[in-house]
Amino acid sequence: MMLRLGLTLLMLVAPTAWAHSPVSGGGQEQLAALLSALVLVAVWVVYLVGAWRVRPAWLSLGLFSLSVLLAFSAVLGPLDAWAETSTSWHMVQHMLFMVVIAPLFVLARPLPQMAAGGARAGSLIWNPLLRLAQHPMLAAYLHGLVIWFWHVPRFYVLALDNPWWHVFEHACFLLTAGLFWWAVLKSSPRRVHWALFALLFTLMHTGFLGAMLTFAQSSLYGPERALADQQLAGMIMWVLGAFPYLLASAWIGYRWYRQVQVRLNR
Repeated sequence: MMLRLGLTLLMLVAPTAWAHSPVSGGGQEQLAALLSALVLVAVWVVYLVGAWRVRPAWLSLGLFSLSVLLAFSAVLGPLDAWAETSTSWHMVQHMLFMVVIAPLFVLARPLPQMAAGGARAGSLIWNPLLRLAQHPMLAAYLHGLVIWFWHVPRFYVLALDNPWWHVFEHACFLLTAGLFWWAVLKSSPRRVHWALFALLFTLMHTGFLGAMLTFAQSSLYGPERALADQQLAGMIMWVLGAFPYLLASAWIGYRWYRQVQVRLNR
């Protein structure tokens, strides 16, 4: 039933993803898109096979499938084509990776299914990452470095001009955002205050970057990109992108408050 659900969801997303996809193009862009598609399909298949062996909750299955579908749409759908010419659509793509897809993946808690699906070798990769995720501020610094690096004009344009660098950019956002959200949403009781600081730190520096794009007096990413479009991109990061961080901060803050209350009542 789980495999059938996965195949059904893939069929639903396929018309949108493939009709306007870089896969339908040619050259290096097509190869990079095919690689991205194969990686996403492989991850989904491994998870679904593992879900047959180690049954997840239906909510977890739905969250994981939704994260994969959104990744398909962001990487292979019309959004990727719009992002090549529009700074605001490019920002929507970035924010999908960082504040939607990555936290959905973390909330799905997929590692037992991934391991049962045949990705035990992946533990060689994710075990060191999980140890890193025990330090929320370190994960926040790493994620922040990636965000600012790929919004430097030189590297921003590099990712647009070269499809392989574009794929690498997407991987950087997904990997470090996943690490960040794992560190804050699954923080231990001893590190819950650091999780809150990590969220507020990320909220502040992404808001500052969004404000820079909003109030810039010229286009930072080339004259072919309209200033108004760049300013809209800044507002998307600054305002809309802040809501997931604020919601997570409220939840983590509540966890911290409850811990303090328990200690005071002892």
